[in-house]
Amino acid sequence: MGISYFKKINKYFNPLLNPKSLRMLFLGFSAGLPILLIFSTLSVWLAKAGVNRATITLFSWVGFAYSFKFIWTPVVDNINLPLLDKLGHRKSWLLLSQLMIISSLIFISFTDPKNSLIYTAIGAVLIAFSSATQDIVIDAFRIESASKDLQGALSSMYLTGYRIAMIVAGAGSLWIASYLGTEIYDQKVWRTVYQIMAFLMFIGVITILYSPEPKIKRNIENKNSQKIKFFIAFLLAICGFILCYIYFKDLFNGKDPFTNFLNELIKIIICLSVFSFIIFLLIKIKFVNKNSASNAYAKPVLDFLKRYGSKATVILLLIGLYRISDVVLGVMANVFYIEKGFSVAEIATYSKFFGTIATVIGGIIGGLAAVHLGIMRSLFIGALISSLSNLLFAWLANIAADIRILAFVITADNIASGFAGATFIVYLSALTSVKFTATQYALFSSVMLFLPKLIAGYAGNFVNLFGYQTFFIFTTIIGVPVLFLIMWINKIVNINKN
Repeated sequence: MGISYFKKINKYFNPLLNPKSLRMLFLGFSAGLPILLIFSTLSVWLAKAGVNRATITLFSWVGFAYSFKFIWTPVVDNINLPLLDKLGHRKSWLLLSQLMIISSLIFISFTDPKNSLIYTAIGAVLIAFSSATQDIVIDAFRIESASKDLQGALSSMYLTGYRIAMIVAGAGSLWIASYLGTEIYDQKVWRTVYQIMAFLMFIGVITILYSPEPKIKRNIENKNSQKIKFFIAFLLAICGFILCYIYFKDLFNGKDPFTNFLNELIKIIICLSVFSFIIFLLIKIKFVNKNSASNAYAKPVLDFLKRYGSKATVILLLIGLYRISDVVLGVMANVFYIEKGFSVAEIATYSKFFGTIATVIGGIIGGLAAVHLGIMRSLFIGALISSLSNLLFAWLANIAADIRILAFVITADNIASGFAGATFIVYLSALTSVKFTATQYALFSSVMLFLPKLIAGYAGNFVNLFGYQTFFIFTTIIGVPVLFLIMWINKIVNINKN
């Protein structure tokens, strides 16, 4: 009986000990370290510097770098890097993105949001862009490194490393800041914090230097002239996007969150249209080879549409809404804790340390559930518990500050979030074709973040108008349609056959 039981346990956990899974643990750490430094930790820094609530939540829009990473994914997917190409295509781009993150963290460490908020914003954008680029390559690296039956284990270990990094970047950074002194604002405290985090990014650098390149054939442009022209076309299109965003005026007047949201949505759609028009124009005048542009942008999308047909729209709708409850609530969490009266040290301990451990546990359970219960069933459970857990914050908002209740709420919410996150990564991986790994996965993760990040930017204004309790109830309600989408998709789509 004992030997049989041990064999069953070993069968469940053996995939997690695979060298490919262990490698993803360290790459997950490299991916998870920057993200809190431009969201959660940065929000505490901004709050301590005296930046107002509405402006702090607008900083969540630097996350659009993750939403729009599909725009430059074809560059990452189709162009070899000079000098670094001997490392391999994926490895060279990973190393470049990691060095960019390190440089950006050092840059932001010298800024002071109290006196020059614009430079802090620039630093946050640079970190987000570099981190999003790293995510593009790591996602492709993970999917190309193993077969589908091992993706659940790789996803779990990736998320475990990711969450460990979040403990370091979340709890660790705030502990350091608290130790150095946060009662009286001092820019040097945050400079030290961000420079320590930059040093820890070398864990990812070392990992990728000792990792093998995935053995997957890709359609890489071989002509140097075409590589240069393709890259110039991408830069011109990006410049058009940025200029359009800066100079396009709002269509509707009003200061309420809904009007602001509508103006921003229209602006982004028009900017994406400008980006597409520039690429189209450069193809028409034959500056860019039509086949190169088709391989980069059209074929990955057409491949997905061909495999799923009319069902593709509802799948994209699920992707775009699945994490909406978590993301919208998340941008207000630290500001809420501070305004509720909890100290930086308490936030570090209960939210960023124990909370992240709870997320790791939830992620491991979610990854194993996806393997043993099935992806769609696990998706439904994840969506249900992550949405319902937001009601605990509504309860916390309506009672006196109590550290024990805070610990309970954070633990429950993070286990739910970790479970949902792990199962969702497995789902996205199953949807992705190995022919267009990086581009398709980047498109999926971009769709996943776009609408939640857009709404999250107005979270501060929403709280100003309606209060925290109503806000947290709202984040629960917007997660309900996801449950019906999952049930619908489960009936009409079999991802294993596509």
